[in-house]
Amino acid sequence: MAKVLVLNGPNLNRLGSREPDVYGTGSYEELGGALAALASELGVDIDMRQTNDESEMLSWLHEAADGSTPVILNPAAFTHYSYSLRDACALLTAPMIEVHLSNPLAREEFRHTSVVSGVATGTISGLGFDSYLLALRAIAARV
Repeated sequence: MAKVLVLNGPNLNRLGSREPDVYGTGSYEELGGALAALASELGVDIDMRQTNDESEMLSWLHEAADGSTPVILNPAAFTHYSYSLRDACALLTAPMIEVHLSNPLAREEFRHTSVVSGVATGTISGLGFDSYLLALRAIAARV
């Protein structure tokens, strides 16, 4: 069974309580449950992780690169400035889908730039939890 890493950046552990008008009312645990249910249906295993630490995120991406493991990545605030994250993503050999719950292009101007998108297989944003579910479907179709 194929394994997919679902990596989440800063503040995503606060889903449900953090700006629900922007990120929705579903919790991080509910997101994990929805992904696990779909993963079972698609015949893939997911390993969902969240960190507020850029260094930890880089280590996880190195792990994915070393194992040729597909990644669904919500870099959160790292999206807009972390060149080290971009470089770690460029090391990946399996598909990597960048996801965002909200549409960064419909938000503040500083959110309009993603340093990660250029090395992603694809980007899905603005669809809430469905951004992740669509990404999982896309990766499952490729592995």
